[in-house]
Amino acid sequence: MKSNYDVVVIGAGPSGSSAAALLAEKGHKVLLLEREKFPRYHIGESLLPFNFFPLQRLGLDKRLRKSHFMKKHSVQFVGQNGRASQPFYFNTRYNEDISQTWQVLRSEFDLMLMETAKEKGAEVWEEFTVTDLLMDGEAVVGVKGRDSGGVEHEIHAKMTLDCSGKESFSAVKFNWRRKDPKLNKVAVWTYYKGAKRDSGIAEGGTTVAFLPDKGWFWYIPQHNDMVSVGVVAEGKYLARDGVKDPGEMFHREVGNNAWIKEYLSQGTCTGEFWITSEYTFRSEFCGRDGLLLLGDAFGFLDPVFSSGVMLALKSGMLSADAVHEALVAGDVSAQRFTGYSDTMRQGIENMRKLIYAFYDPAITFRDVTDKYPEMKDQITDALSGDVNKDFTELFSRFAEVTEVPAEMPYGAPKISTPRAVAA
Repeated sequence: MKSNYDVVVIGAGPSGSSAAALLAEKGHKVLLLEREKFPRYHIGESLLPFNFFPLQRLGLDKRLRKSHFMKKHSVQFVGQNGRASQPFYFNTRYNEDISQTWQVLRSEFDLMLMETAKEKGAEVWEEFTVTDLLMDGEAVVGVKGRDSGGVEHEIHAKMTLDCSGKESFSAVKFNWRRKDPKLNKVAVWTYYKGAKRDSGIAEGGTTVAFLPDKGWFWYIPQHNDMVSVGVVAEGKYLARDGVKDPGEMFHREVGNNAWIKEYLSQGTCTGEFWITSEYTFRSEFCGRDGLLLLGDAFGFLDPVFSSGVMLALKSGMLSADAVHEALVAGDVSAQRFTGYSDTMRQGIENMRKLIYAFYDPAITFRDVTDKYPEMKDQITDALSGDVNKDFTELFSRFAEVTEVPAEMPYGAPKISTPRAVAA
């Protein structure tokens, strides 16, 4: 079966649904393809304050304020001995609209985003598997795929948006995936009911609790008295002494942080454990003629600062503006997306430098703020998702005691050769 659209979007996660919603709102004919049936489970449950702007543009900020999702006002860090830092409260830097965000269930949150895309006019096909990209020379002109009934489809589109998440369909197809040289972790996680929480506005705050060799726990309070809790560390550390069972890995590490042990002792584990590789990568290119990569498909960052959903929504908003302008101009060549690439790469690199500092045992954020109190505001900005700004001064302070990584030279659009353009 063959069909034609202005835009076809692969994947209905935060980047795909937000881009589809905003492009459909501008009057474009948009098809959003999703492999699974929503609602579906997904990890990545903690939002950052700077999610506010794309959520506001989507018209979801008021709906979220009325939701049952746990309100998040801060993030804190806990040493192995159980000593907690002074929380980084977002209201020390931002007004009320921005300073309060949420801990969400992604099954509910992503369904909300998909429904928004439908409401704004996007067509949505669930349980549809994309099998290939349609090519015309060097340009992508749509996708091939199969619906739940096994029917094969050719979907032609002026523009294809790859929002396929960490699987990064296009980056794998074109061999564009490039690993970060150091950020290569494994995550094991589960859920607890009835575990201990802090009081007051700190109740919904994210806690990052340290382990030996710069491993760490996340501790994310959710509604219905549930807590999402996981451990992230080098695979060889988690699997030491021949341990292979995820549950055994998890429970062994609980004993290595006094705060985590205390807070979980009051709760009951659900018993289901999840495990995944959390390696950081970037696509060598953000796209080519007729194709643009968004969210985790463009680049995945270590999840320590919960930047994934923020970067996904940001890419959805920025790409929608860039693609709209390209469609209006009748020109979807890759060079039109240089501005999109530059903005996304700046934000990703700023967050990546913060993550490198986090994993270096030679430095802690408290060391920096004790010596340079004025740096607390910049660290709070980065932790809040305000990543497209100049952090030169902050990183110069980091460089006094730790490596500040060179930028990964990836993520620009793949410009067609003159011969291909002429053809």
